[in-house]
Amino acid sequence: MENKSHIAALDEKIYSLQKRQAEELILLKEQFRNVHESIKPINLIKNAFHEMTSSPEVKGSLIDNAIGLTTGFLSKKLLFGSSINPVRNILGNLLQHAVSNVVANHADGIKSKGANLLLKLFNRKKETSPALSTDEA
Repeated sequence: MENKSHIAALDEKIYSLQKRQAEELILLKEQFRNVHESIKPINLIKNAFHEMTSSPEVKGSLIDNAIGLTTGFLSKKLLFGSSINPVRNILGNLLQHAVSNVVANHADGIKSKGANLLLKLFNRKKETSPALSTDEA
């Protein structure tokens, strides 16, 4: 009798271990699929880009640099156009680089002054709008 109870206990233990093994195998396969998906090159690029742009410091510096590059490019095009002359091209590139650096490094001040200028511009338009409508009536 005692021998049968030991055998039954062993069988129960073996069954529970087999069940645990099957559950862990399912989890391992799922984890393998997740790892396989995460190491695909496109997913690595997406994750790196998302991490890079989710940081507030990086967002600010990206915006500042984009403003600087745009301003530099526009100033080069306004002053030098699309010239064939190599000297003018070199001067244009130097100007573009200098303006880009200055604007990127002082973007906060430029943004605040630009915002103040726009507010003054829009407030002036609002103030003159009612005067135009009363003159017409």
